Amino acid sequence: MPDAPPTNSLTSNASVERARWDKHTLDPALSKTPERPIGAATGSNLDDKGRARFSTISGVPVDRLYTEADLPDDWESNLGAPGQPPYTRGIHPNGYSGKLWTMRQFSGFASPEETNQRYKYLLANGGSGLSVAFDLPTLMGCDSDDPQSEGEVGKCGVAIDSLEDMETLFSGINLERTTVSMTINSPASVIWAMYLEVAERQGADLAKISGTLQNDILKEYIAQKEYIYPPAPSMRLVVDTFEFGSRFTPRFNPISISGYHIREAGSTAQQELAFTLYDGIEYVEWALRRGLAIDDFAPRLSFFFNSHNDFFEEIAKFRAARKIWYRVMTERYGARNPRSTWMRFHTQTAGVSLTAQQPKNNIARVAIQALAAVLGGTQSLHTDAYDEALALPTEDAVRIALRTQQILAYESGVADVADPLGGSYFVERLTFEMEKAAFEYFEKLDAMGGMVRAIEHGFPQKEIAQASYDYQRAVEAGEKIIVGVNEYVVEEPSPEILYIDESVRDAQTAKLKKLRRNRSNEAVARSLLALCQAAEKEPSAVTDGVSSTNTLPYLLDCVKAHATVGEICNALKKVMGTYEETSIA
Repeated sequence: MPDAPPTNSLTSNASVERARWDKHTLDPALSKTPERPIGAATGSNLDDKGRARFSTISGVPVDRLYTEADLPDDWESNLGAPGQPPYTRGIHPNGYSGKLWTMRQFSGFASPEETNQRYKYLLANGGSGLSVAFDLPTLMGCDSDDPQSEGEVGKCGVAIDSLEDMETLFSGINLERTTVSMTINSPASVIWAMYLEVAERQGADLAKISGTLQNDILKEYIAQKEYIYPPAPSMRLVVDTFEFGSRFTPRFNPISISGYHIREAGSTAQQELAFTLYDGIEYVEWALRRGLAIDDFAPRLSFFFNSHNDFFEEIAKFRAARKIWYRVMTERYGARNPRSTWMRFHTQTAGVSLTAQQPKNNIARVAIQALAAVLGGTQSLHTDAYDEALALPTEDAVRIALRTQQILAYESGVADVADPLGGSYFVERLTFEMEKAAFEYFEKLDAMGGMVRAIEHGFPQKEIAQASYDYQRAVEAGEKIIVGVNEYVVEEPSPEILYIDESVRDAQTAKLKKLRRNRSNEAVARSLLALCQAAEKEPSAVTDGVSSTNTLPYLLDCVKAHATVGEICNALKKVMGTYEETSIA
């Protein structure tokens, strides 16, 4: 764990100069024009002299000026250059000048047919990758005609019940040439099996397809709560995808370890960083216990972060993430393949920061957040549409969100230089603070026996809940200003929104009836029985790249027999059980 910056002759001289500046420049200026905090003047944001006390959005204290005295004496030698360990400045030596980040808009609504048209629209307007949003029933492993699905089909994403739906979703889209990210967790391996079968039916070489499966079940228990099975069997399914992917889909990321939803639940930036990276550690531990070699699966581990409003804090978070992951993979796990040590991540702008009040203000918020992600070195980026606090985005709002990325890429100049803020005393100090806080959390989580044990004891959940409460209290007290919400408030009409009615459920139900009538239900029953028998067994040792009890080959058989998402998940429930969170005070 990094210690506080030491003092040497250079930092000592800087400290002297800083003290002289405080006394002869700052203090006289403040005596003439006293500072006022942004927001209400309360004890929490005034110092003992009654002067403004500043902090990041996460509550990290921020000084008025940063100098070399605020950094470790060896900070430059430990910083490295872009493309060199510890990769603080980026994993590629030339940043974005060789290849821009992937512009991947998160999209999905109503039926597979309608979402397919939206995807073609995005690709035609310069999108360079797709990101699939699934509706709540699909996320929970339910078919559209399940009674629990009523009122939710197609509302927050696209409804996918069957292999036929997946074929429709990607009709006319070449999956060997288009990278696809899929935001799905508990039923992730089921949806992935459908995707792989569609790719093969298109004639794609599975060794060439690229994209990302979110598949991060740990953050579901921590933050988003869209889980089905208990932690241990859920982790088994995740490791099955690692094992299968390392053998058959070497360019596809089987997981996107996600801090995004942790941040959306109310965490600080430091908590998002620490819990996300430690989730990564937990996945590595479970994969190693299976018998996988670190350098066989680690190069395809990817991450997913939130980019919030505090510009410099977010940039520091991304830079610290790369440095920490390099240290973890080399020092804790002895990874030898450089790609195993690379922190590769997708970023999405902060949905939780969007306001229903004066929603067009969100265009500015998203632009700031996107710029922070780019300056932080993200590999791909989704920019939220300004109307997402009201409903699923309209086509016009989606186009503005995509154009925001394109303006950054082609008009701002920020893509021309690798890590242009590297060496900034402020950014480097914030990066140091992020790293220090993350390792402090790592020590606590190690002492608890890992993240699964910590989740069972409610530790990350309680930490996030407290951070969320503290932030909301500050907003309600006026200490934090949200433009258009608790300051600069005006009344204005709501914009036109996209509305999804119940006709989607009716159409999906009709398709399911037809599917069950025309398929071989005996073949479905046999494939589901074989899947359950494989899932009942402890994962066997890896031989020839994949263990005999890996569930993916059995899932593929179920998919080919035209079993539905709900039928497959219900079959696994009989073997794996379901999970209900215990409330912990």
